[in-house]
Amino acid sequence: MVSGSEGERFVVMMCLFVRQMDSSTCLELALEGERLCKAGDCRAGVAFFEAAIQTGTDDLRTLSAIYSQLGNAYFYLGEYDKAMEYHKLDLTVARTMGDRLGVAKASGNLGNTLKVMGKFKEAICCCERHLSISQELEDKVGEGRALYNLGNVYHAQGKHLGRIGPQEPGGFSDEVKHCLQKAVEYYAANLRLMEELNDRSAQGRACGNLGNTHYLLGNFTQAISYHNERLAIAKEFGDKAAERRAHSNLGNAHIFLGEFETAAEHYKKTLQLAQELGDRAVEAQACYSLGNTYTLLRDYPMAIHYHLRHLAIAEELTDKVGEGRACWSLGNAYSATNNNEKALHYATRHLEISKEIGDKTGQAAAQMNLSDIRKVLGLPPTPIDSESSESAEDAKSRTRRKSMENMDLLKMTPDAKGVLRKYQSEDAGIGSLSSDDSHPVNGPSFNTSSHADKNTSVNEESSMDDESFFELLSRFQSKRMDDQRCTLSIDSNKENQPEQAQQQVPTHREGGSLSSNGSTNGTTTPSDSGANNCGVLEELMESIAGMQSRRMDEQRASLPQLPGLNNQHAILQRLSVAASDSTPLPDDNFFDMLMRCQGSRIEDQRSSLPNEASLTQSAPTVPDDDFFSLIMRFQSGRLEDQRSTMPLEATRNSAHPTADEEEPPNSAQSTGAKDGLVSRLVKGRK
Repeated sequence: MVSGSEGERFVVMMCLFVRQMDSSTCLELALEGERLCKAGDCRAGVAFFEAAIQTGTDDLRTLSAIYSQLGNAYFYLGEYDKAMEYHKLDLTVARTMGDRLGVAKASGNLGNTLKVMGKFKEAICCCERHLSISQELEDKVGEGRALYNLGNVYHAQGKHLGRIGPQEPGGFSDEVKHCLQKAVEYYAANLRLMEELNDRSAQGRACGNLGNTHYLLGNFTQAISYHNERLAIAKEFGDKAAERRAHSNLGNAHIFLGEFETAAEHYKKTLQLAQELGDRAVEAQACYSLGNTYTLLRDYPMAIHYHLRHLAIAEELTDKVGEGRACWSLGNAYSATNNNEKALHYATRHLEISKEIGDKTGQAAAQMNLSDIRKVLGLPPTPIDSESSESAEDAKSRTRRKSMENMDLLKMTPDAKGVLRKYQSEDAGIGSLSSDDSHPVNGPSFNTSSHADKNTSVNEESSMDDESFFELLSRFQSKRMDDQRCTLSIDSNKENQPEQAQQQVPTHREGGSLSSNGSTNGTTTPSDSGANNCGVLEELMESIAGMQSRRMDEQRASLPQLPGLNNQHAILQRLSVAASDSTPLPDDNFFDMLMRCQGSRIEDQRSSLPNEASLTQSAPTVPDDDFFSLIMRFQSGRLEDQRSTMPLEATRNSAHPTADEEEPPNSAQSTGAKDGLVSRLVKGRK
C-alpha cells in the first residue's frame, strides 16, 4: 500500500522521466535531420526537424539550434518565407537567453534571406547588427562574414536598381554606382581581415567579388587584377569551378578593353573547364562568347563553328532564347561571308523563334535582316509592312476603351461650349440666322421652329452629356471615397474598455434627455441642457473608442509563441528577469533602426514595372546581353553587319548575371549554417 505522499512523489518522478525521454527523442530527431542536411537531402532533413519540434523540448539552446537548421534547410530549398520565419524564431530565442553570439548569427542568416527576397533595407539592418555584435565580442570570423554579407547585399541592390536604364558596365546611374561603391568598401574590408587571419579561401572569394564589382563600375583594369588573384588562389585549392568563373570574368573584362585575342584564350579555357565539369549550359555560354569574339576578330569561319555548337546545345537544353540568339548570330556571320542562302535560312528561323517566344526586338531585327537578304538574292519582299500595320491596328483596337467609341469629343471642347452658350443666349423668336452666323448647309437660313428645335436638342444633349460625365465620374471615384470611410460598428468585448462602456447607453433620460435620434423630449432647463451635452459627449467618446480600439489592438504585440517548447512559461520568466534589470530607455539609434526597418513597408505597396516578366525569361545558354550589345556596336561600322539592330530591351536572364558570381563561403549560409549546431550542442553536454 503506497501512502499519499509516496504516490505523489512517484507521479512526479514519472512525469520527469517522460519529459526527459521526450527531450532525448527531440534531440535524436534533430541529429538525424542535421545528418541528412549535411548529406544534401534537405527535404528529408526538414521532415526530421519538424518531427523534433512536434516532440518538443524544454531546452532553449536545443530549440535555437533546431530553428537555425530549419531556416537554413528551407533557404536551400528556396522556401524563403519559411526560412525567414524560423530565423526570426531563432533570433527571439537567442535574445530571450541573452546569447549575444546567437543574436549575431541569427541576424546574419536573416540578412541573407532578406537579400534573396529583395528586401535590401531590412537585410542591411540585420547584417549591420551582425557586424556590430561581432566587433563587440571581438569575433573576427563573425566580423569577416558580416562584412562579406554586407558587400553581397549592396552588390545585389546595385544590380537590382541597375535593371532599369543604362545597363552597360560603367554606365549605370549614380544611385547604382553608390551601392556598388559601398559593396567595394565592405569587400575590401573583408579581404584585409581575411589576410590578417591568413584565410586563403576567403581571400579568393573576396577577390572574385571585388573583380565583379569593379567590372560593373567600368574599372576593367582593376577587375582584371582581382580576377587574376582569384584564379591563382583557385589553382592552389584545385577548385575547377572557381577557375572556370575566373577565366570567364577575365574574358569579359578583356573584351571591354579591346583585347580580343586575350579574351578568346580565356574563353577557350572556360570551355575546357566546363567540359571537365560536365556543365552543358556553361559550355554553351563559352561557345556563344567565343563565336562573338571571333566575330569581332573578323574570323567568320571560327565564329560560325562556335555558334553552331551553341545552337546544338541550346536545342538540347530546349533554350528557345539561346536558339534565337544563335540563329541571329549565324545569319549575320553567313551574310558577312556572302553565303546568303544559309543566311536566309537562319534569319527565317530567327523570325519564327522570336514570334514563338514573343521577342518583339528580335522579331523586328529578323524582319529587317530578311528584307535585306531577299533584296540581295533578288527575291520579292515579304509583306512586312502590311503585317506590321495590321498588328498596329490590332494593338490600337485592343487598348482603346469601348466607352470612347461612342463619345463625341467635340462636345467637351471649349469651342463647342461657346457655341452652346451662343445658341442659348439668342432669342427663340428670331426667324433665321444671318449669313455670318450660319453654317455652310443646304439652306441659306433656318425658320423659327427649326431653330427652336435645334436649340432645345442642343441643350438637352449638353445636359445629358454633363450628367453622363458626372455619373461616370462618380461611379468610378465613389469606391475610392468609400474606402476612406470607417464603419460605425462598435465591438462589445474590447479588453481595453471598462465594463461600463460595454453596456448599451440608455436612449432616454429623466427630464428631457436625448432620444435615440438625438432630439430632446419634454421641457429642458439649463442644467438639463448641460446634462444633455454631457450625454452627447459621452456617446461621442464611446463611439470613437469603439471604432479606434481595433486600430489600437492591431498595434499590440503578442507574446512569443515558440513551437516545440514544452514550457512556454520559461519565455515569460526570461522576459520578466530581463525586464527587472536596469534597462534604459531606447536611444536614437534604436528609433533610427526602427524607421529603417519600417520604411520598406511603403515599398511593398508599389507595383512592379510591366516589363518585369520579360526581364526574367530563362536563357541558360546565353551569358548576358551587354556583351552582345557591345558586339553589335563594334559591328555597326561595316555595311553588311548593319542588318542586325542593337536590342534596346532584350530579354535578360536574371539567373545568369553579367559576371560569374562567387559561391557563398560554404555550401551553407555564411553565418554557420551547417556547422553542426546540434552536434556541437551534444558534445558540449558530454
